[in-house]
Amino acid sequence: MSKLPTIHSRKTLEKIQSYQPGMPIWELKKMYGLSHVIKLASNENPLGPSPKIIRAILGSLPELHRYPDANTTTLKEHLADHLKLSPEHLLVTNGGDELIKLLSETYLEPEDEIVVPSPTFREYEFGAHVMGAAIKTVPLEADYAFNVSAILAAITDRTKLVYLCSPNNPTGTYLTRQDLAVLLDQLPDGVLLVLDAAYSHYATAEDYTTGMEFVRQGYPILVLQTFSKIYALAGIRVGFGVAHPFVIQKILKVKEPFNVNSLAQTAAITALGDVEHYDKSLAENTKGRKQLYDAFDEMNISYTVSMSNFVLAKLGPNAGAIYQELLARGIILRYGDTWGLPEHIRISVGTLEENQILIENLRELLLTIGK
Repeated sequence: MSKLPTIHSRKTLEKIQSYQPGMPIWELKKMYGLSHVIKLASNENPLGPSPKIIRAILGSLPELHRYPDANTTTLKEHLADHLKLSPEHLLVTNGGDELIKLLSETYLEPEDEIVVPSPTFREYEFGAHVMGAAIKTVPLEADYAFNVSAILAAITDRTKLVYLCSPNNPTGTYLTRQDLAVLLDQLPDGVLLVLDAAYSHYATAEDYTTGMEFVRQGYPILVLQTFSKIYALAGIRVGFGVAHPFVIQKILKVKEPFNVNSLAQTAAITALGDVEHYDKSLAENTKGRKQLYDAFDEMNISYTVSMSNFVLAKLGPNAGAIYQELLARGIILRYGDTWGLPEHIRISVGTLEENQILIENLRELLLTIGK
């Protein structure tokens, strides 16, 4: 008879809740015996990867017996040219999640602090918990706007990292260029601002900034971006950080070798050159967002205007029941209780056809279940 191991894990693990991704399509099909499922839960590009990327990946398959370039040299050169920075400003990672964890491992000691708005992406807290650091949350305003004064007020002499997701997940709201400048100008010495701009490619507001201009000016900022969203490469995981070379060199000390596989590097290089697919993805998302807005206005559903590829909608006390019924009908959304928003659902912008199917089902459920 085997005995359970008696080795004690680190105490900080008691604070960690495993990340709960959106339900995969196969799981919902199995659960309800469905043949067709629409997934509008994980902010993926509904158009899929471009044919150019698929051809590039197929052409790279014969070299799978070789280790990938540990320094992602060619990809960094393409990114540097694209961003008008040097390769030394760049660090490529296995998705944005790995970069968040690397930042935590680089800068956080036990009892250090991070400052994060709320609600926002949960992985920032995960990275801090792993290192035994403390988390200070700053509530967003009533309209989910960022409060720069409150963020600055939350910083103490123990603060190492300030995380800002702009456009913010799950609200779709953003930090203006002017507010970011104010925040960086008043940021105390010894604090690094991490601007998660994973959804930046979808932002159309004139006063939005990716933060790259502040990297070029030498501010203490690291910008996180990803190929998972508009470039439609979520399945092979490519993210990257952009910061002063001094910051990048520190993070490189804790990066695993060969962290970005060769197919991912090939796909990302190809994606940067495929302007046609990029433009089409942006145009379709903008049309799809408006399609959802118009339908929500008609159904008197409150929503937050988004600069991203998702929309946060308030359905009221029956949001959970509506979410579950939509699941049973083969439509996967993201229920807002993940972020302490039990009356909300987050809807990824799908194709116009997928959006219309959701709208029709939502209209019917609001009549039968109600808000």
